[in-house]
Amino acid sequence: MTHVQRRDEILRAELPPTLPLMALRSTMVYPLGTIAVQMGSPENLALLRAFEEPGVVVALVVAGGELDDSPDAEEFIGKIGVAARVHERINLPGDTVQITLQGLRRISITRIDQSSPFVVAACSPAYDVLPPAFEVEELVTRIVSATETLASLVDRIPGEIPAILRMNVSDPGRFADLAATNLNFKIADKDDVLQKLDVGDRLRFILGRLEREVARARVMDDVKKTTEVKIEQHQREFFLKQQLRAIQTELGETDPGERESTELLRRIDDAHLPEKVAIEARRECERLRMLSPASSEYQVLRTYLDWVLSLPWSKKSGDRDISLDKVYAALDTRHYGLGEAKERIIEYLAVRKLRGGDPAGPILCFVGPPGTGKTSLGEAIATSIGREFHRISVGGVRDEAEVRGHRRTYVAAMPGLVIQALRRTGVRDPVVMIDEIDKMGTGGATGDPTAAMLEVLDPSQNKSFVDHYLNQPFDLSSVLFICTANNLYDIPAALRDRLEVIRIAGYTSEEKVQIAWRYLIPKLCAEHGLTEEDAVFTDDALQFIAARYSREAGLRNFERQVAAVLRKRARRKAEGEMEPWTITPEKAEELLGVPQFAAEETEQEPEVGVVTGLAWTPNGGELMLIEALKMPGTGRLTVTGQLGEVMRESVDAAFSYVRSRSAMLNIADEEFRDTDLHIHFPAGAIPKDGPSAGLAVTLAIASVLSGRRVRRDLAMTGEVTLRGKALEIGGLKEKVLAAYRAGLREVIVPQGNAKDLRDIPAEVRERMTFTFVQTMDEVLDRAMLPLDAPVVAEAIETDSPATVQTPAQTPVQTQAVLPFPERSQAAARRS
Repeated sequence: MTHVQRRDEILRAELPPTLPLMALRSTMVYPLGTIAVQMGSPENLALLRAFEEPGVVVALVVAGGELDDSPDAEEFIGKIGVAARVHERINLPGDTVQITLQGLRRISITRIDQSSPFVVAACSPAYDVLPPAFEVEELVTRIVSATETLASLVDRIPGEIPAILRMNVSDPGRFADLAATNLNFKIADKDDVLQKLDVGDRLRFILGRLEREVARARVMDDVKKTTEVKIEQHQREFFLKQQLRAIQTELGETDPGERESTELLRRIDDAHLPEKVAIEARRECERLRMLSPASSEYQVLRTYLDWVLSLPWSKKSGDRDISLDKVYAALDTRHYGLGEAKERIIEYLAVRKLRGGDPAGPILCFVGPPGTGKTSLGEAIATSIGREFHRISVGGVRDEAEVRGHRRTYVAAMPGLVIQALRRTGVRDPVVMIDEIDKMGTGGATGDPTAAMLEVLDPSQNKSFVDHYLNQPFDLSSVLFICTANNLYDIPAALRDRLEVIRIAGYTSEEKVQIAWRYLIPKLCAEHGLTEEDAVFTDDALQFIAARYSREAGLRNFERQVAAVLRKRARRKAEGEMEPWTITPEKAEELLGVPQFAAEETEQEPEVGVVTGLAWTPNGGELMLIEALKMPGTGRLTVTGQLGEVMRESVDAAFSYVRSRSAMLNIADEEFRDTDLHIHFPAGAIPKDGPSAGLAVTLAIASVLSGRRVRRDLAMTGEVTLRGKALEIGGLKEKVLAAYRAGLREVIVPQGNAKDLRDIPAEVRERMTFTFVQTMDEVLDRAMLPLDAPVVAEAIETDSPATVQTPAQTPVQTQAVLPFPERSQAAARRS
């Protein structure tokens, strides 16, 4: 029987009206084709077990989805499949059966008669639709040509495939099926070929896929050829260079590598390196001479020698003699106020002047809230003594190698930040500011950078600082290091011990007005293309902006708001409005919109159970309200507000003290037995800790239990013992400035803090009343009103209504409120 006769017999054979349906996911057999397939899905295995007789006819369809998903039988209705005969069966390990399928003809799935345990479907024959002969001939010719091209470009296409296709050009449908089978189409493309009964569409689809594969193969072939050409070119250049070197040797000319080594040796002699460093540099230069320029180690050595020769081993800058008058003038020119900080800087530099520039002594560290001028103070010092200035930001640095450098064994190794700073400045005695040192990482898998800073910032050790990359000692003793931090207690104790701390607490409203007149307004006018006559600010307007739009310890937000006013003036001037503006509080509010902070009421009515405390934060002082409320109950004490352990213990101690003084306060015993007490610290999302709210908490509890009102025109801070002793606290300067900014003019503090009064600016001391107490009884007498006192408002002394605000309306900063600065690390860990 000939092949044509057998094909006609298969196509004319009658098929049963219903066939068991077998879903394939990775391959497909076309009519008159044969393929071996491994079956592992439960549905197909159940089908094979149900029809164990040889030669069973099944309906094959392509199933979509993941391999492990069971196909939905209903999705096969209307699809084109293939009727196929099952021949050989081979059982394989893992509950898998390999079968041989012989495709018979295309069929159409019309109905699903059974879904479990395997699918049985009603089928009908599907017949090909032939296009015109001339169109078929053109498509077949192009497909054969594309197949030949693809086989010549891609190894995965056997060379005999074009010949097989030529042998079947007489049957276009069979030709298309053979092409889809042998050209490694994806299963989705094979299914598309199966679904197309129009032979013309089938051939066009295959031609499109083939032409796309040919284009991709040509691109890959071009890339491969280009790469081979480059490799051959490099080899050719290498041989030519070897020949050129041989010719130069015969002519007695110098080798380029030798010439470079000679130049490096000359530079080493001219650099006046320390003896040990010069010896090591010459040794590395000799190693460089022995290496080929194509070697990777050659570039490592060349980069190392460049670093060694570019460092300022002996070059100095600046005045040898420090002029204190010049320093003071430079500080006054750029900074208003900060008298204590300036005095400490002058004293520090005076010691260096008398010791002839000897750097022995601690390192300066400016500690204060953001925006208070810490970095610009360092720049002013560098300018005044005529030295180069470089700032290193170490916030977030967690790798020790950032300080000490990477060893040369690592790819792209570099020296640390300190050595890089010296290279950039070009001198060995610059002013180097290490910014945000309190925000350095404190250890981990990559080492502890703060421990590496110990050697850098210790004058007795940094004379021989060894960077891992250089592996040679470098003298850092001539460098004037200045550090900045927001929170001193986030710096490890060993590193903090090496620092001369200069605290910068922040600015009052009056100081901000003076700073605006002297520095900010001239600078901002120049930046915005304005003259100082274009926008004239009144003092009241600047006070209003400072109090209602930028209540902060520093100046950044204040400067931002002033710049916003000037931007609006610049726009109007650019539009042609030349008339000068006078900025009053009303005009400022019109330009800046609704104030961000509410104004302090000039009269505040005393309340029961509400006390104004003072808190310390890394960004300056803040007011902190403490609220107490009683209700019928069983004597339970509830404390809320996200408090740390220290503050909770302080509340317990305060409650015990009030209970011990119940007779003096006229509090009945039944109040403690039949009343529940709730103490709340507002801004519950912010962690709080520390004992310095003890006075305020005790007063709030005493007030709510006794029913006596508390004065609201004063604030207080201080720790209280179980016996009612008022103990000294920290951060007094920042807390007093916070009360002053809020419009309060009386503060109750422990007697032990009387010595800290000198740290507070003179203008603040003159306008405020400080009540120093030794016991809690004194606080009760001073802050609580008698039961029979008339309900009158307590006037709060203030300079201007624009600078006053209600403590209850104090804005909440997005940071941890820590009434005692020493507790900041513990609170940060808990948060």
